[in-house]
Amino acid sequence: MSTQKKQEAVRQDEDLLCPIRYIMSIFSGKWKLPIVCMLSGDTPLRYSTIKRRLGDITNVMLSQSLKDLEAAGIVHREQFNEVPPRVEYTLTEKGISVLPALEKLGEWAIGAMQEDTSCGILCTKCQATT
Repeated sequence: MSTQKKQEAVRQDEDLLCPIRYIMSIFSGKWKLPIVCMLSGDTPLRYSTIKRRLGDITNVMLSQSLKDLEAAGIVHREQFNEVPPRVEYTLTEKGISVLPALEKLGEWAIGAMQEDTSCGILCTKCQATT
């Protein structure tokens, strides 16, 4: 490979690093992407519902993940001044805009899982490791 082509290849790799780092700064961690997927439905979800569906997440981690996603403009938090207080979470337009990319990643994962493992999608073996 010529020096110029090597330099172009390195520049393309470096150009991808910045957006990838941006994505990772928003969605890093074990819980943020599952939270976004959970909020992709049309119905706003309450904190307790999210916690119950995620299973083994701690209150501190759920609170921090929701705050991070809210600060990034992915999640909208709406507090209702009622007794008892009620808080609901939904995706913002920015959060909704990432869903097609997540769907594509999910499709890729389905194919990769079928090639790499002997088990199917969402089999009991895979569910036990999540």
